[in-house]
Amino acid sequence: MMKETSLNLSIDPKSGFCSSTQIYHSLRPPVPLPPETIPFSAAAHALSFLRNTSLSPGNTTVLIDAATGHRFSHSQFIGRVKALSAYLQITSGLSRGDTAFILSPTSLQIPILYFSLLSIGVVISPANPASTKSEISHQIEISKPVIAFATSATVGNLPSFRHGTVLLDSPDFESMMRTTTTTTLGSELEPIEVDQLDSAAIMYSSGTTGQVKGVVLTHRNLIALIAGFTAPRPETVLLVTMPMFLIYGLLMCVRAVALAETMVLMESFDFEGMLRAIEAYKVSFMSLSPPLVVAMVKSEVVGKYDLSSLHGVVCGGAPLGKEIIERFVSRFPNLEIQQGYGLTESTGAGARMVGSEEAKRYGSVGRLVMNMEAKIVDPKSKDPLPPGQQGELWLRGPIIMRGYAGDAKATASTLDPEGWLKTGDLCYFDFDGFLFIVDRLKELIKYKAYQLSQIPPAELEQLLQSHPEIIDAAVIPYPDEEGGQIPMAFTVKKPGSNLTEAQVMDFIAKQVAPYKKIRRVTFINSIPKTTSGKILRRELVNCALSGASDKQ
Repeated sequence: MMKETSLNLSIDPKSGFCSSTQIYHSLRPPVPLPPETIPFSAAAHALSFLRNTSLSPGNTTVLIDAATGHRFSHSQFIGRVKALSAYLQITSGLSRGDTAFILSPTSLQIPILYFSLLSIGVVISPANPASTKSEISHQIEISKPVIAFATSATVGNLPSFRHGTVLLDSPDFESMMRTTTTTTLGSELEPIEVDQLDSAAIMYSSGTTGQVKGVVLTHRNLIALIAGFTAPRPETVLLVTMPMFLIYGLLMCVRAVALAETMVLMESFDFEGMLRAIEAYKVSFMSLSPPLVVAMVKSEVVGKYDLSSLHGVVCGGAPLGKEIIERFVSRFPNLEIQQGYGLTESTGAGARMVGSEEAKRYGSVGRLVMNMEAKIVDPKSKDPLPPGQQGELWLRGPIIMRGYAGDAKATASTLDPEGWLKTGDLCYFDFDGFLFIVDRLKELIKYKAYQLSQIPPAELEQLLQSHPEIIDAAVIPYPDEEGGQIPMAFTVKKPGSNLTEAQVMDFIAKQVAPYKKIRRVTFINSIPKTTSGKILRRELVNCALSGASDKQ
């Protein structure tokens, strides 16, 4: 105890930096978590979080379909979760620890499905419904599901599973959500004991390098996330603009249920549809990617809609420039914009802004969330660095993933033995504990931030290199005002080849999901590399931005 006190005295109360350990500590008040040994699912914790407040949500709305206006109250939601959980226990043959693959666009059924599966200890594994068959096959190989939940539009991309595939847009699924436990069994089912350290979700991410990986999140990770939620605000209406197969969609789902908030869901995103939803449902809070913030600043369409209900916007997924923030605040003076930072590997959280004063720190992504620690590590020497110095951000805390499913090598390279997650992002803390993201060490391309998934350059490079007329290739992120970043390919053609830019883009487009398509191509004589064979992407980025590409 004396040792802890001594260390605490060396923590700078302004920055959270401990000079003794070289560790940054959260400046937020710590939040107690239930003992790990108590069986507790993330779904049960979210509902208990709601019950332990002074709220009585009753018939208050929890889910609204932005396009149709169809909605569920909290009581209807909980009733459907219980009914579906019971049905799945009895008829599907699912067991605790099994994995369910989910391939569906956003709908009101998805949050119900998530909570039902989590409550019976089944691991959820949602994937992008726009994925190709080869991408889906790789994801299935990672997560090894025994059952799938899809729609009539996506089921054709799936193989057969031991326990079959359930169509979420079928009358049968609607019946599953309405069948009561007493109708099915004649008595209440015994609740399934789910350990907090059990796997809860396998979310697909490109990790720090290479092809897509399956991020294993535990119930404990989600419980720690829920515990950090602020005081319930039952009148809050959230507009969810990102898909539910991403970690942020899952985060918003558990938040809305736990805090008795209303969540407006968009099956497919379009900008004007977002504006219509804000006006129609009196949205008070939403999350935006940087490209959407730019669109809000520049679009003339915005003026056609009543956005007066909107009070707060959180921006994440990629750094947002100070100039754009200033222009946003100028156009929407009554709307507070805050930035945040998180990865799939950190359950979608890490740092965020809280309150109006922190929101004024333009360019920052806020301070560490509660119960979190961080290091800034020199990428070369691996020495920890004090405030004001740039290095790779490492994070540690109860929301950090268990690892990558079936990939011990990737897990070992990303999580060190002491539990530190190496984010691959170049960052620094200022002397007031605010985190700033400088650049991406991990080289992933984020097209429209969390509208869609991250794009690994290596995956596209491998496809390019499989083309018979391409000798070598490299893919870089190219800045784009609408998309944030788009994939740009530098390719080396075979001598005498008449391959065109359009043919290269079409070649890739046929093999990947739409958001992964290459959108710029430059032909060059050779790809710059280190002596060990690694691509010097920064040289290519500088070349692209200067317009000095050596075209053939």
